[in-house]
Amino acid sequence: MEALVERLIEWFALPKHGLSSVFIVSFLSATLLPLGSEPAVFGFITLNPDKFWITVAVATLGNTLGGIVDYVVGRGAKEAFAKHKDTRYFGWLQRLGPPVLILSWLPMVGDPLCTLAGWLRLPFWRCVLWMAIGKFGRYVVMTSLLLWVPHEWWLWLLRPLLGDRTPLH
Repeated sequence: MEALVERLIEWFALPKHGLSSVFIVSFLSATLLPLGSEPAVFGFITLNPDKFWITVAVATLGNTLGGIVDYVVGRGAKEAFAKHKDTRYFGWLQRLGPPVLILSWLPMVGDPLCTLAGWLRLPFWRCVLWMAIGKFGRYVVMTSLLLWVPHEWWLWLLRPLLGDRTPLH
């Protein structure tokens, strides 16, 4: 088991597998799994500042595809529970429609929103468009804000984890 964990850590090493790791983590974090992709995006951009826009694009693509998985799961769940016709609790989402999915980036709210959109059979491509807009905006804003934090502060914050080891600059 230890060898497997070491192999996974090696495989997801940002300097070596950067954009593929960003894509996978972004994809998985958009599903109903409790995982955040911002540290991977921020870490890769910190190591490769010249790849800001491609990293944001890859993260947005992975996160949007994960949102599509949530949508499809919701649609499939509706099929599985076809006898349950009571959607009155989600009327607000039907009234607001796909533009509400611009909030699909929100923690603990975004993934269920995508699933509900599928459940309610909101228009697929319009949902995907609004998901992508929200997720793109989140990556641009969050990563830009994180990059403004001084490097020394991150080193101070990570000191308990790094111990005496000298961090890479």
